[in-house]
Amino acid sequence: MQHFPELNRGKCKTYVVACERTGKALLIDPLRENISRYLAFLAYRRLTLDALVDTHTHADHPTGSFQLAALTGARLIMHRRAPAPVVTEHVDQGDAIELGEARIAVLHTPGHTPDSISLHAGDRVFTGDVLLIGGTGRADFAGGDAGQQYDSITGRLFTLPDETLVFPAHDYRGNTQSSIGHEKRHNPRIAGRSRDEYAALMASIDFPLPDKIQEVLQPNQTAIDDDRTKFPDLVELNRVRQFTVEEVASQLAAQNPPVVVDVREPEEYRGPLGHIAGSILIPLRELPARAAELEPYRGRPIVAVCRSGVRSTTAAAMLYGLGYERVYNLRDGMIDWNDRKLPVER
Repeated sequence: MQHFPELNRGKCKTYVVACERTGKALLIDPLRENISRYLAFLAYRRLTLDALVDTHTHADHPTGSFQLAALTGARLIMHRRAPAPVVTEHVDQGDAIELGEARIAVLHTPGHTPDSISLHAGDRVFTGDVLLIGGTGRADFAGGDAGQQYDSITGRLFTLPDETLVFPAHDYRGNTQSSIGHEKRHNPRIAGRSRDEYAALMASIDFPLPDKIQEVLQPNQTAIDDDRTKFPDLVELNRVRQFTVEEVASQLAAQNPPVVVDVREPEEYRGPLGHIAGSILIPLRELPARAAELEPYRGRPIVAVCRSGVRSTTAAAMLYGLGYERVYNLRDGMIDWNDRKLPVER
């Protein structure tokens, strides 16, 4: 397995891993603004871009994975809870990414986001934003969970050999790498803290919002970049009321069931995950223009649904802003609905 220097030389990090014999390359967390740089680097090194991985849904920069996949035909790989509909290969804990003759182990490390993964490749691990050098990623975005993040770091990353090199997706202090052993002993956020102590610490930190979070997060979730639409901010998203799949299934079986609005793309609605019987399909990108179609249901509960509960949280916040007061989100979306073996139509 071949490793190369980080490509961006900035706060956001992009890495390349390649199979030494076949020259097939994997690009980790590419930035949209640097697509030309990556293609030039791969050509100079005589590497073939075989796969792209976003370690999580980014909130601070537009991903380059969608465009690179379209340009090169490379596989686009993310965790199965990633909301983006254009992902071609979903992975989970214990899976391996085949890269020519090389195998890269996938660790599901949620907490920063539900779809966060780390990649264990030879002598190193690419930790995304769950574990940083001398820090940890924030856990206050919708779907973030500090306790879950603690479990990911201590129960999965810190079980790797101490000499394993750590390469995060971000660094703000000029660091380039660390090691698992060093972070275990010296990371001021987590070393020596219990789960409850870590969660309390994270709750006490007032993190600033990333620049242009609305303009960045929405395209990264949907692969649709529409500057004409104003999407809810983080505060509005965190106020959305969540229902579990069990709660929604129970309500749908009652006498006055809620209206289910599925905000995925049509091919997803009819795809492998299927859809809830009787649900109304209004893709998120069309919701601002088509919200009036829900006017007859204004007095009834409305449950927004998507693949993993991310796009539907945005949809619920939008509908609430339009005056639909009894609007909710299906937490964890159709993934969890299928995992619980609840009925679907296709």
